[in-house]
Parts: sequence; C-alpha cells; structure tokens
Amino acid sequence: MRANNRLGLVFFPAYDWAISPTHPEREERLLYTQDQIVEEGIEDIEGIEFLNPIFAQEKDIERVHFCVPDVKTRLTQSHFISVGGAIKAAQAVMDKEVDKSFALVRPPGHHAQRMVYGDRGFCIVNIEAIMLEKIRQDYGPLKVAIIDTDCHHGDGTQDIYWNDKDTLFISFHQDGRTLYPGTGFMDEFGGPAAYGYNINIPLPPETSDEGFLYVLDHVVLPILEEYKPDLIINSAGQDNHYTDPLTNMMFTAQGYARLNKKLNPDIAILEGGYSIEGALPYVNLGIILAMAGLDYSQVREPDYDPSLFKQSKRVTEEIKHVCTKIYGQWKKRDQLQWATFRELEYIEHPRQIYFDTDGILETQKQKFKICKKCAGVNTIHSTSNTGFVVLAITIPLGACSHCLDEGYLLYKSTSLDKYSNIYLQDRVNDQFLAK
Repeated sequence: MRANNRLGLVFFPAYDWAISPTHPEREERLLYTQDQIVEEGIEDIEGIEFLNPIFAQEKDIERVHFCVPDVKTRLTQSHFISVGGAIKAAQAVMDKEVDKSFALVRPPGHHAQRMVYGDRGFCIVNIEAIMLEKIRQDYGPLKVAIIDTDCHHGDGTQDIYWNDKDTLFISFHQDGRTLYPGTGFMDEFGGPAAYGYNINIPLPPETSDEGFLYVLDHVVLPILEEYKPDLIINSAGQDNHYTDPLTNMMFTAQGYARLNKKLNPDIAILEGGYSIEGALPYVNLGIILAMAGLDYSQVREPDYDPSLFKQSKRVTEEIKHVCTKIYGQWKKRDQLQWATFRELEYIEHPRQIYFDTDGILETQKQKFKICKKCAGVNTIHSTSNTGFVVLAITIPLGACSHCLDEGYLLYKSTSLDKYSNIYLQDRVNDQFLAK
C-alpha cells in the first residue's frame, strides 16, 4: 500500500511527565494510539515516515512567551521535546521531505498565553505558536491559518495572535458558558491591527458530526478560500469525542477523519483528548489515514452506533444561526475595524488569568498602540499572587522604525524600582532582553 500524500509522523508520549499518575493528561494518551498504529500496520505503508523530535531552544520559546522568571524555571525537558516535535514536523513540510505532517506530542499547549507563570489547562507553552514563529524565522514571512478543533477554546493561541493579521485564528469549540476556559465568544474578534482575523465559533453541547461538518462547510472553508493562507495548521484536539470524560459533544472518529480530509491541513498538532482507550486510538488512526489520502471508511470505535448520535433540531438551528452571524462579521470586518478604532491611539485590555494547575492568579493590562504603518508596539503590565510585578514589551514583526525605537526607549528608560522583571521581545531583530 502506498500513501497518496507523503506523511510525516512525530511521536513523543513524554514518559517522564504527568501532572499526576491518574491525571487525564498522561502518557497513556499516546501509548494506546501507538499500539493501534502498530496493529493496523501503519508503519508498513509506503510514504508514511516516522520522524524523531528535536530539542527546542530557549530562544524558540522567547519569540512567543514571557516566562516568569525565565524559560528554564518554567519548562521541563518534556516541554522542550514536545515543542521540538512540532518544529520537526513543520521543518519536514517546509523542506518538502513530506507533503504533510502530524505531531502526536505531549504536553499540549493551546491554553498557554504570552505571559507564562505556570500550567493552565494542562499547558505551559504554546506548541503551535512556537513552531510557527520558528519556521517564520528560518523560512521567511508566511501567511498562516491556525484552525483549532479542540473542544476547549484555544485562548492561548488567541492571545498570542490577537493583533497579527498574518495569522488567521479560527477556533470552534464547546460554548464557553458550559466549559473551561469560559472564553471564545463571537465578539472576541481581534486587536486593532487584526480585527476580524480572530474568529470564534462557540457550539452548543451535543453537537455531532453533522454540526461540526456544517461549521466547516459554511464558515471555515469559505473564509480560508478568501484568506488564501500559505500554510494551514490544525490544532487537532480530540476531546469533542462522544466518550471524552471532560466535555459534552458527540463527535466520532469518522467525523474527525472527514473533517481532516475537508480541511486538508499541512500540519496537525495533537492538543486535547482524554478518552484514552475509547477515542484516541481510533481518532488518531482516522486522522492519519485522511492526511495520507487513504481510505478511512472502516475506522470505527468498538461501541459505535450511528443511531446514538442524532443531533437535535434545537442544536442544528443554533449552529446555523451562529454560522450565519460569524460569516457576516467576517465579510464586514474592514468596516467594523474602522468603526471600532478610527479615533483611538491605544487600546487597553485589562483581565485576570488563573493558572489552574498551579493556583496562580495573574492580573494584567495589555496596551496596544494603534499605528498606521505597522501592528504597533505592545506592552503587558502584569502582577501575580506569587509576588512578581512584570513589564513585558513586544515589538512585532514588520514594526516601523518609530515603533522599534519606542519599544527600546521604553525598555531602557524603565527602572526596576517598580518591577521585579522587565522583558523586551524584539521580533524585528529576533532579540529577547531581560532585566
């Protein structure tokens, strides 16, 4: 048998890392999948190649995150290798060694925001974002779409790319009124330089294959056709599955495979999914076959019964209403951006963030400068109940000379009298400074 698409697979179960021995996010998440892949003979298919992960560098993390107090304090070796697995998957695609790649790695990352004090939602650092900024640094500018199909809103990825028009972020997830992290609503539409390029599609509990594929056909694919990205990345969370213990959806392995075939991502990165025996081996197998361009029609869970997953009329109508509203917002994004920000010089975004695994509460205020020439210098004033008081400055990719100078002036002129830590993230020159 030969794959129609050359597919690279990266496995990293992180044997030495778990929040606790019985925590949902543990190494068995991938070990059962590994067994299933061996049993099905995936390793024997010509055109499917198994790739070894590499070790990410501190500099890779610092392009995306402000780790408090520093990267080495916050990350374990497993995190460096999980990120490195995603980077390897992307490099294989960019170097044309494979057509597509799937990084089955853990720990996951899509809840990790720019400021990192600890673990939230099982995530320390954002796997996809670090991978993407590494390949942008090595291969040049890229227009990218990240499609997050995890059942939980990808709030970390949203935070990182909130003001970046070159990164379209679409997350469809269980409604935040019913599930962690309680965000991901339709009005979370992006920052002043990227208004309309952060798209959330909150779905009601008990959404089935029918609903997910409706969202794909009526919102996601039309937007991708208009946006025309150079790369499509799938944050491939699998906790929409009907057996997942943490969520309330009705997605199946067949649904995941069909979604993947339609979405046709260049790179997929495993995110959540905690039905270790009932879902992950079958969902991952379906995704692998779909990405390889092979028949997945016989992939079934042992207890699969299509009659049990009939979507209610109420859920169907709610999904249609949400899709109509969101696609309408996308079509009017330029007018909405102008009306929202036309007379402003800055936008301030105050909020509180709870790092649930570590019990750390952060209070922060983000400030986005509105610049006519670039995305504008951005600052975060952050305090935590662990005693840190932080100023973090970001000079974005493509920053104009004025914003570049403004960022450095602010960093140099601010003393440590008021802050425990001051950071400067210069994306133009790929520099990270700390004091």
